[in-house]
Amino acid sequence: MTPIEDVKKEMRKLEELRGEFYKFFDENLPKNEFGSFDFSSNPTLDAKEVYEHFFKLDYQARKIRGLLIEARDIKVG
Repeated sequence: MTPIEDVKKEMRKLEELRGEFYKFFDENLPKNEFGSFDFSSNPTLDAKEVYEHFFKLDYQARKIRGLLIEARDIKVG
């Protein structure tokens, strides 16, 4: 695989993880009349579960960042 193909593969994974995160919200949070998540009713979410979703997204974003730096020979720092 080329470096750009690696990035595309990991971007697809990021979108999949993002979808899972929003699915979790859809299943656990009510929405207001505008279709936005309604946090005003103070719903209780499992903090560990929220963190697990966030960590997967963050890890994937950092992985893509590294691939882009390598693929484009970007100097950081």
